[in-house]
Amino acid sequence: MKKVLFVMVALLMMTATFAQSEKYIKAMEALVPAVDTTRSIDGMATLANSFERIANAEKTQWLAYYYAALCNINMANTYYVMQQSDKIDPLMDKAEPFLNKAEELEKNNSEVFLLKKMFNSGKMMADPMNRFMVYGAAASEALAKAKTLNPENPRVYLQEGIDKFYTPEQFGGSKEEGKKLFQQAEKKFESFKPASSIHPNWGLGTVKYFLTQE
Repeated sequence: MKKVLFVMVALLMMTATFAQSEKYIKAMEALVPAVDTTRSIDGMATLANSFERIANAEKTQWLAYYYAALCNINMANTYYVMQQSDKIDPLMDKAEPFLNKAEELEKNNSEVFLLKKMFNSGKMMADPMNRFMVYGAAASEALAKAKTLNPENPRVYLQEGIDKFYTPEQFGGSKEEGKKLFQQAEKKFESFKPASSIHPNWGLGTVKYFLTQE
C-alpha cells in the first residue's frame, strides 16, 4: 500500500512539474520574439518587468533572468544613443543581479558571457574616460570567452562588429573590418539553431541594419 501511495505521489509531482514547465515555456514563448523587435524604452521596460516576474516565479530557470538582464542592457544602450548617459548606470545596476543569477544557474554558456560583454561595454560607455581600463578589459575578456565556448554563436560576431564599427581608426577600429564581421554574423545566422523556442536567437535584424550603413 505504501509503495502504491509513493508511486501516486511521485506521478502527481511529475504532472505538477510538467504543468508548471509547460506554463513557463508558453509564457516565455509569448515574450521572447519581442526582444528582437522592441525598440522603444517603454516597450523594453515592459518586457524587462515581464521577464522579472517569470524569473521570480521560476527561480531555477536561467533564461528568464538572462532576458530580464538583456532588456535592461538594451534600454541602457538606447539611452546612450540618445546621449542620456546619466540613465545608464541605474539600468545596469538593475541588470547586474539578473545577469549574476543567470550565470549562477547556467555555467560556461556562450550567451551568458556575451551578455557579460554587453554589460561591461555599457558600464564603460557611461564614463569612457574613467572606466575604459576596468570595464573595457572585462568586456573584451567576456567576449573572448563567449567565442571560445561557442564559435558558431552569431551574436559574438555581431558584438565584435559593433566594437570595430564604432571604434576610431586610431584606436584599432574600422568600419570596413566591422562590416566583415557583420557578414560573418549573417553567415552564422544561416546555420544557427537555438536550443529551444525560448533560447536566444536575436540579432539578425541588427546585423542587416549595420550591413546597410556606410
